[in-house]
Amino acid sequence: MILYKVGSWFYRKKCSVIPKFFNGLIRRLHNSAVYSETVIGKGTVFGYGGIAVVIHKRTVIGENCVIGTCVTIGGRSKSEGVPMIGNDVYIATGAKVLGSIIVGDNVVIGANAVVIEDVPSNCIVAGVPARIIKSGITARGYF
Repeated sequence: MILYKVGSWFYRKKCSVIPKFFNGLIRRLHNSAVYSETVIGKGTVFGYGGIAVVIHKRTVIGENCVIGTCVTIGGRSKSEGVPMIGNDVYIATGAKVLGSIIVGDNVVIGANAVVIEDVPSNCIVAGVPARIIKSGITARGYF
């Protein structure tokens, strides 16, 4: 997150070269693709340093989220949109969140789930494709 924050700061200051350097540094050191252009809220953390995490440049991630290893958050082929992730969302290891979808607040996405449809707030989703397995929860109790 430190490398992302520094690169993002330079990106917001309209500097074009330095964010690209930090994007490459993140890729080399952490084997992940977390771009300076991505909007990531305060308090969001990556498990184990974000190993093998891939996040699309235009994705928006809320505050206080936990993103596990090997998570992919991005578009789908022939789709312009990318996911928007709410606050207090836990995305477990290996999950894929794909397409022009919205994931609400206080959501838990299970390990290796493939989320391709909108997810309402306060629920747990799992499976391929992901389905709601429990609703009316507060995600903070799960991580």
